Amino acid sequence: MPTPARVAVVPQEMGQPLRIEEVELPDPEATDVVVRQFASGVCHSQLHEIHTPRASDVVLGHEATGEVVAVGSEVNHVNPGDRVFVTWLPRSTQPPDRRPAPAQVVQGDGSSAVSLGVFTWADHTIADEMYIVPMPDDVPVDVTSIVGCAVMTGAGAVMNTAGVTAGSSVAVFGVGGVGCSALSAAKALGADPIIAVDLTEEKLEFARSHGATLGVNASECDPVARIRELTPREGLDLMGAPCAGVDFAFDCIGAEATIGQVAPSLRSKRWGSDERAVAVLVGIPVSVPAIDVGDLLMHEKHLTGSIGGTSHPERDFPIFMDWYRRGDLDLDSMVTQRFALDEINEAVDALQSGQISGRAILVFD
Repeated sequence: MPTPARVAVVPQEMGQPLRIEEVELPDPEATDVVVRQFASGVCHSQLHEIHTPRASDVVLGHEATGEVVAVGSEVNHVNPGDRVFVTWLPRSTQPPDRRPAPAQVVQGDGSSAVSLGVFTWADHTIADEMYIVPMPDDVPVDVTSIVGCAVMTGAGAVMNTAGVTAGSSVAVFGVGGVGCSALSAAKALGADPIIAVDLTEEKLEFARSHGATLGVNASECDPVARIRELTPREGLDLMGAPCAGVDFAFDCIGAEATIGQVAPSLRSKRWGSDERAVAVLVGIPVSVPAIDVGDLLMHEKHLTGSIGGTSHPERDFPIFMDWYRRGDLDLDSMVTQRFALDEINEAVDALQSGQISGRAILVFD
């Protein structure tokens, strides 16, 4: 039987508010899963999609929790009644040899609203089984909705992309939901010091509650210079200057300024050393500044990107849930605002205007 659903739709026409459409989701095809949703994250990357010209109406959202309503004939890892995460990366380290078509909904006028892969700004969704991950029964269903993107992206960048180890020094630029997830992962992995960089003392205090041991207010100082002051090293670099800087730096914003700051904040290479420092671009870039190639070359710094934290959800989500249980990943305080589906435009406006200090979520009845 088709499943009634209420879905937030972004109109094809630019500058129009989102609207709520009442639709019917079809019975699942062989590899589909229909999910009744508990909650969905409101991710900053959706702002890029809202402000990008499009050829049709679109449906958004790519992190959620819910309960399976129906499964296709070839789905064997979840069953109706199971709690699940919805995410946008393939769940397995060995995804099937196929690329599923993006999920879409047929609206009342017969037109389709399409997604980039999944959609979660809806009280029900339908998704390919590769985006559905089993969820434990002993964790809450609301704050865990941000695991499928914010946590996976930030914590995964620290754990997977960079491979931070105990005793490593870390700097995280931007302490929203993704940045706080990165701080939490650094704490869970034993990094020290863990330096948060943002523009207000309020945000830096928020970052300290998520694992930061030091804060740098970039509105009051040069963050690169301050990070290097906080992380002196023994020895001289190749140019005879004192060594300083962090082992790992993460840009969780994607702004031109922060992209240009992560690599310079890395430690300089000591004479005779084969150490390497790593800067990771986590946030979606708006524009890319000129990079000091000489600095990268002389100090053998590594600059890399990270998509979804280089995560494999079935492998990584249980780790994140263990961190949550032991208090290293404080999702309860990371989720700072909740909205109903009918308040989706207010949620988008709050995100656009910088009113969300951590992560906002949609909560469904």
